Amino acid sequence: MPLEVDKVVCYVIHDGHILVFTHDTVALTRTGVRVPAGTIECGETPERAAERELFEETGRSGSVVRSLGTERYDVRPARDEIAVRHFFLMSLQQADVTERWRAGERSRADGGEEVSWTCWWMPLRDAHVLAAGLGARLGWAAADR
Repeated sequence: MPLEVDKVVCYVIHDGHILVFTHDTVALTRTGVRVPAGTIECGETPERAAERELFEETGRSGSVVRSLGTERYDVRPARDEIAVRHFFLMSLQQADVTERWRAGERSRADGGEEVSWTCWWMPLRDAHVLAAGLGARLGWAAADR
């Protein structure tokens, strides 16, 4: 039986665009286009985890606007895990959809090497390309946009 792990997925939407990132040194065919997401830490609420992950993965502070629900995603065969994903619509105080910037992780939770990526704003109409089921709740996020 695979382990169930609580995760958060952040949809930061501004002016018809969604905040995404692509890895700088890992092939797009391996990682795809992603949104900020990650594991909920012990004792942390999903909302707090979403705000923390957004900052850790983009360097930008934001806040939860509302929950978009939960989906289960079978991560196998990559890991023997079911990700229980809590999706959130989020906002940034200031956003410029023409901006691109570098971010990354210096010390990864899994002990792996430093990794970097480029953050950018994708038109929401193109967000169907999100990797690994990360787009599962886009319709819920876009419904009131």
